[in-house]
Amino acid sequence: MRWRFLLRPGWLALIAAVICFTIAAFTLLAPWQFRRAAERADRNAAIEQSISTSPRPLREVLAAHTEPGHTTEWRPVQVTGRYLPSAEMVVRLRTVQGEPAYEVVVPLQLADGSNVLVDRGYLRPAEGVRLPRYPPVPGGEVFVTGRLRADEANWQNGAVVEQDGHRQVYAVNSRMLTAATGVHLEPGYLELMDGSPGVLSALPLPQLDPGPSFAYALQWIAFGTMAPLGLIYFAWREAIEGRRQDQRPLNVAGQPHSAI
Repeated sequence: MRWRFLLRPGWLALIAAVICFTIAAFTLLAPWQFRRAAERADRNAAIEQSISTSPRPLREVLAAHTEPGHTTEWRPVQVTGRYLPSAEMVVRLRTVQGEPAYEVVVPLQLADGSNVLVDRGYLRPAEGVRLPRYPPVPGGEVFVTGRLRADEANWQNGAVVEQDGHRQVYAVNSRMLTAATGVHLEPGYLELMDGSPGVLSALPLPQLDPGPSFAYALQWIAFGTMAPLGLIYFAWREAIEGRRQDQRPLNVAGQPHSAI
């Protein structure tokens, strides 16, 4: 009978909350962080491999109409074509090496008639907030080298902003830019490397640190373990206190004697 207090509404609500939290910690939160750690490790391995890999022709690495995946993203490739400056756009609200930046993207038309989106690199804002002047892409046929990248998430639903005389978007996404410019683009895009015609300031490679996701996953496992243990401890304390109350001698009025 001393465990009867567990049927009180407050205790039932606490038990339900602990059970829900523990299930979420072990089945949702920890696995989510483990997946992020694995994805980060795969990305780092792909970047390390790309550093030591010589550029190859685009179609030897990626078939037409195919988006870069985990086996092809970050691979350095070479391609020949002509820029389409009329469809150039600026990507706003970017961060490069911890500081604000713009990126400039433009289609490159290949000899077979297909169009590949090219990220020319980044620019620092003028006066802290405005898009600075920058050189146009070269005319005629160019031979460029860059790293394959998968499309970014279109988190602003393709919103296009007219500012500083340029059309500006919020993500590097070939489908979104196809809709905005009318130029049909292949999936994914090409991030120009130093020395390529049309490059501005080449985007640096991301840091190759493992990130905190694995540690966060272990924390969720620890929290998921501690929650039921804490519930058991406090329930045990409550039961012990109730037993002590029951064992106190009664006074004339039928109430437990004071400890004083």
